[in-house]
Amino acid sequence: MTSRTQPATPGGYTGEQATGQAPYHQSGATGYNGHGTVSLDELHDTMRRIAANVERVLVGKPDVVRIALVTLLAEGHLLVEDVPGVGKTSLAKALARSIDCTVSRIQFTPDLLPSDVTGVSIYNRQTGEFEFRPGPVFANIVVGDEINRASPKTQSALLECMEEQQVTVDTTTYHLDDPFMVIATQNPIEMEGTYALPEAQRDRFTARVSIGYPDQQAELAMVDEHAGHNPLTDLQPVSDGDTVNRLIKMVRAVHIAPEVRRYAVDLVAATRQVPEIRLGASPRSTLQLVRSARAQAALSGRDFVVPDDLHAVAVPVLAHRLVLTTEAHAARRSATDVVRSVLGRVPVPQGAPANGQNRR
Repeated sequence: MTSRTQPATPGGYTGEQATGQAPYHQSGATGYNGHGTVSLDELHDTMRRIAANVERVLVGKPDVVRIALVTLLAEGHLLVEDVPGVGKTSLAKALARSIDCTVSRIQFTPDLLPSDVTGVSIYNRQTGEFEFRPGPVFANIVVGDEINRASPKTQSALLECMEEQQVTVDTTTYHLDDPFMVIATQNPIEMEGTYALPEAQRDRFTARVSIGYPDQQAELAMVDEHAGHNPLTDLQPVSDGDTVNRLIKMVRAVHIAPEVRRYAVDLVAATRQVPEIRLGASPRSTLQLVRSARAQAALSGRDFVVPDDLHAVAVPVLAHRLVLTTEAHAARRSATDVVRSVLGRVPVPQGAPANGQNRR
């Protein structure tokens, strides 16, 4: 599904600014796209237009939209987990339609096969050879609706493409195009006919968000604007895949001081030492935390990461990876509570970074 990029009126998208100052700053962090540098102003303007577009569909949830954009810029994948009817699929579709690139949608069901996701080799009688027919995973943005309704065998078809951005079928490996992002939804309440996502699958999602119910004012605005028509039908792209690729390269160059890198490692390591956690966050989560913090810093208009950026993304990046003990469940402790307690316990670095040699 592709469409022409149309101009859009910039919305009032603003992100919270982290409070860190000069000790973490390193000038000169820019992204190179092969044709020149990308400015923070261009990134902020593009993301603001995408956010304004998505918020036409998902009313009153700017924080959720921001995490979705952070995940996109961090080259990650997003899991949207919440009860029915709050806009999980609408968020995924709105973000996909806001970018002029290839988009596919997979409705996960118990009878879905791995080949329905990755593709299949079909014998061609005329040529006498097998031809590969790509599946819906061969797109820039893949929307997986109700991912936990597919069997573990089918869910495993996403493991390779989400981690390595490639698909192997019949001993042949096919590489996926940039950008590549999986946006999956699931309902955590209804258990009939569902399969819980295995830890390996959840760990491949960079972030998990829960949309939650809107407040009364936002719900009233939604009724006024959306009762007569579906806003998704009028949504036009405000950016394209090439622009997103350039912005992703710029985010990779955002400076993170050695002290802040060490702080990220300490935060993840602390989750492995909490008595309430049976399985702590993985080393992969450390990488995703740093990448997300870089994206958060860029969205806030900075070319360097401060501890507040790690705090802003820690819960959506780490909470879904933790496995709590039975005692923690009995005490009604959630993974979110544990992550917040870790943030309050691990000391925030205060020292100045070394000179400009350790930029990344």
